[in-house]
Amino acid sequence: MAVEVDIVYEGQLRSRATHGPSQAHLTTDAPVDNHGRGESFSPTDLVATALGSCMVTIMGILAERNQLDITGTTVNVVKEMIQEPVRRIGALRVTIRIPGEKGARLSAADRKKLEAGALHCPVHKSLHPEIQTPISFVYGD
Repeated sequence: MAVEVDIVYEGQLRSRATHGPSQAHLTTDAPVDNHGRGESFSPTDLVATALGSCMVTIMGILAERNQLDITGTTVNVVKEMIQEPVRRIGALRVTIRIPGEKGARLSAADRKKLEAGALHCPVHKSLHPEIQTPISFVYGD
């Protein structure tokens, strides 16, 4: 299935993207450390966002399929840039927290299913192998 995204460069290192199916818009801005104002997501921030939201979405699909409630789950992604040999994402450090009783009540088998789903999300599988992606899961915290 193909999805079109149209992007217009608005000047001053800003772009406006339009999601074809929904017509939703988002703006990107270059980060402060790369000549921008840092007033919106940078393109590499969107990679970090895509990874975290993809992982929790796949977990949500599995939770619904298995009648599990993971509502309130949070994902924190820390994006680290490197400069050598070229400027690129060096690491995306992910922490997924299933809070309180919801996390504490999950069986070992349920946790294994959810974790496997997160690790097999399409964004994670699309990342270059040189990008470090340490992922931790926290239950009942």
